[in-house]
Amino acid sequence: MVDQGFRNAARDAFGSYTARYDGGDERIALKIEHTYEVAALCERIACDEGLDARDVDLAWLCGLLHDIGRFEQLRRWNTFSDAASCSHAMLGLDVLGTELVHFTDNAAWTPLIRKAVAHHSDYRLPVDLSDREHIFCTITRDADKVDILRVFNQSSCDAVLGMAPGEFCHGRISDTALVGFRERRCLSRDERVESLDGLLGTVCLVFELEHRAARAAVCERGYLEHLLDAPFGLDAVFANVVTQDRWNEVRAAMRAWESAQG
Repeated sequence: MVDQGFRNAARDAFGSYTARYDGGDERIALKIEHTYEVAALCERIACDEGLDARDVDLAWLCGLLHDIGRFEQLRRWNTFSDAASCSHAMLGLDVLGTELVHFTDNAAWTPLIRKAVAHHSDYRLPVDLSDREHIFCTITRDADKVDILRVFNQSSCDAVLGMAPGEFCHGRISDTALVGFRERRCLSRDERVESLDGLLGTVCLVFELEHRAARAAVCERGYLEHLLDAPFGLDAVFANVVTQDRWNEVRAAMRAWESAQG
């Protein structure tokens, strides 16, 4: 059974922490919404995996704290770009050094939470994680990936890709990114070199969802379908013939992926 007292206290602690930052900045509001969505998805995945009630609460807390470094990142550098600032995951660990005590006094949870926060945005997880560390990391990562698809659906082309809507139809998908897509895997930052590679990289996130409940959430919520047909609310019609052919390939492959999920 969910410990509502614990969760209410954690929400209050999160609210107190985020109140230190500019509430008038839309980016802060979006990150808060993302945080709660990821926490809820972590709970869903953990329940589907058969974790006991305390571990479900722990998974939920990992989701609540996974992006805790984003707020300080935005304050210091005015960006959510790790490349232009620092690793938000590592910054999150610094924040937790003083703030985690306000969220839980369970010492056994501390190393698991820190692992989940540290590795939630890694391209690949470390190979030396224990089984218990691994499941909380994968739950957090899967939940984050699913909600990133929602964020892409609800954000503007300019906000996500840094291009005006009028420029979108002239975007390109690189050979490098297409290779990664055809290998049905996530793309590393270095593989995102053309203007539409970030969009393709977001689509690729579903290939490495490890938990059934995460894949089900993607299909149920229509995030992927909408992103394929109307990315950023725009027509997926491209001036470049090669780009159009590549996007048509992506669309067909992802519809097959969704069908295979049952």
